[in-house]
Amino acid sequence: MTTDSTASPGIALPNRLFEGKATLGERLQGLHRQLIDTVSCVDRIACAIYDQPEDLLKTFINSTRSGEPITAYQFKLSDSVSLSHLAKSGEFRVIADIPASLAPNTAHSAWVIKQGYQSSFTVPMYDNGAFMGFIFFDSLQQDAFTSTVQRDLGLYCTLINMAISNELASVRAVVASAHVARDFTDLRDFETGAHLERMARYSRVIGRAIAPVYGLSDEFVEHLYLYAPLHDIGKIGIPDKVLLKPGKLDPEERKLMETHVEKGREVLKKILGDFGIDHLPDSLVMMNIVGCHHEFMDGSGYPAGLKGDAVPVEARIVTVADIFDALTSKRPYKAAWTVEEALTELDRMTAAGKLDGNCVAAIKLHAAEMGEIGRRYQDIHQE
Repeated sequence: MTTDSTASPGIALPNRLFEGKATLGERLQGLHRQLIDTVSCVDRIACAIYDQPEDLLKTFINSTRSGEPITAYQFKLSDSVSLSHLAKSGEFRVIADIPASLAPNTAHSAWVIKQGYQSSFTVPMYDNGAFMGFIFFDSLQQDAFTSTVQRDLGLYCTLINMAISNELASVRAVVASAHVARDFTDLRDFETGAHLERMARYSRVIGRAIAPVYGLSDEFVEHLYLYAPLHDIGKIGIPDKVLLKPGKLDPEERKLMETHVEKGREVLKKILGDFGIDHLPDSLVMMNIVGCHHEFMDGSGYPAGLKGDAVPVEARIVTVADIFDALTSKRPYKAAWTVEEALTELDRMTAAGKLDGNCVAAIKLHAAEMGEIGRRYQDIHQE
């Protein structure tokens, strides 16, 4: 779709997606409040983003005026003929009478019908020509998205697309810069590309599973997925003789190894400052992952000895994902454990008060998916 930036008379330029320190989700809700003053038929705005390697379309941010939002939902884009066509063609889609047009044969369709939405307007998003996701507008009125309304929404679509693209680009630039720093220091050991992919995907599985327990948004889970691979970035400052030592570290070496947490925080502060995005609320999630992923719930971790709820939930998730990956991966000094063996050890650590039991329960619930991730993203020496 090529949006027309010329809006109808009376429509103010919506700029709230680029203001303040709020999350993207909060900014979208503010934009929605502004939008309904002039286009009152829009009862819901939702954005889903696309994970190309997995062919997954994932719920991301939404502003829902009535009913219950759909969250933690994903499906393969290729399973939807109509949405696949929109993604490839750039066209938009209008459904004037949802009850007459949709069958409740998917979780999403059933949800749309249950919420009482009568019409919808779907617009694909792109980032530098690559398909990025969709913007969904829904209304409780039939045939709400007339040509005039579509034109009025065009400007909003452009700005939403730009805001999401810009923020994700900034996040990815930070992640890429951290990876470049890692590569230039010739970091080896278990910090392989496959390990980083597993960490991202393990963390997202756990995050999605515990989201209802801790009230985590889809936006939070997506940032968790993006930031989890940075957890050990501070190891770029650890000498090879310690980092790559095949045997057990002595007390002095262990003390030096533990400094990778603060070194990682310093690296990220510098990168975030260079990109001018250290003010974004989601940057705190990144810093917490790097700074707290060796903290344990019983206060026995490092560097701060945080205990209980003082350990940020994002760090708890990454801690469990990292231990699970270490246990189920082959190392020069050990064979890979089975998922079942790893879960036994995680249960033991949970009983000892070290790990978040909800995070461990999430792995149990999704053991098959975790195992598949491990098989798909194997280290080269394991294949």
